[in-house]
Amino acid sequence: MQAAAQAVELLDPGRAARFRLEPTGHLGLVEDGNSPADLSWNPLRGWQGHATEPAAQALLDLYLPISSATAGRPITIAHLGQSLDGFIATPSGDSSFVTGPENILHLHRLRALCDAVVVGAGTVRADNPRLTTRLVAGRNPARIILDPTCRLSPRLSVFSDGQADTLRVCVAGKSVACGAPAVGESLLEVPAGDAGLDLAELMKALRARGYRRVLIEGGGVTVSSFLQAGLIDRLHIAVAPMLIGEGRPAVRLPPQGRLQDCLRLRHRIYQSGNDILFDCDLRSPVDTGFASSLRPGSVQRVL
Repeated sequence: MQAAAQAVELLDPGRAARFRLEPTGHLGLVEDGNSPADLSWNPLRGWQGHATEPAAQALLDLYLPISSATAGRPITIAHLGQSLDGFIATPSGDSSFVTGPENILHLHRLRALCDAVVVGAGTVRADNPRLTTRLVAGRNPARIILDPTCRLSPRLSVFSDGQADTLRVCVAGKSVACGAPAVGESLLEVPAGDAGLDLAELMKALRARGYRRVLIEGGGVTVSSFLQAGLIDRLHIAVAPMLIGEGRPAVRLPPQGRLQDCLRLRHRIYQSGNDILFDCDLRSPVDTGFASSLRPGSVQRVL
């Protein structure tokens, strides 16, 4: 989080810099080029970690791509927690909790790193989430609620708890149905689109408000809509060793007739408690080197 805050300051001079982590938890500038550093900043590539412990470097690899976002190089990251058979909830909507506590902590870290968190009306209606960073240090992100026809109750937590700024997004001309906004709530009208809202226009509006790091938190329909629109830079999917059988699906995209037309993702894999976290980079070409380095028919343990 400290790195994310300092990235904006470092971009103005446009110079490289090196830092060490002080006992206070803050970053200190390393002036001597020969002294060791824990982090380095490159104006073109963002943050790089130099941890000596593999576990610490793994955390840096996971979170520094998000912290590196700037006004000129923003990032949109999406997160879903799903069962092994691809569901985020049972048919009745019970989703507490598909993934374990480690992934819930990870989600709160993502919120703390981001300027804004986006959720759809279905998720808000079913879960009544707070979308705060109560499990980690860091400020609460602005809450962006996609409510195309302004049907959500003003009594829901995001509109009534006063914990963070809340932006209700509706189709142009529908804001009159929302009534008077709650304290801390504002309204944004965007054109209609295939997903109910024109998501590209929404992202332009969010960037114009200064939201450099945007988290698309759910649910599956909302994440799938942003993914189909090509608006996600990074996708985190936590897979729990659970079989639900039938329920509310995670990512769903239009069907393809050929596998070669399907979306293959460049990814890294993390163990998160009992869950497996896939960190997928949608802006980089797929790396097939790992698979090609194995002998035909071989199996290699990666965790």
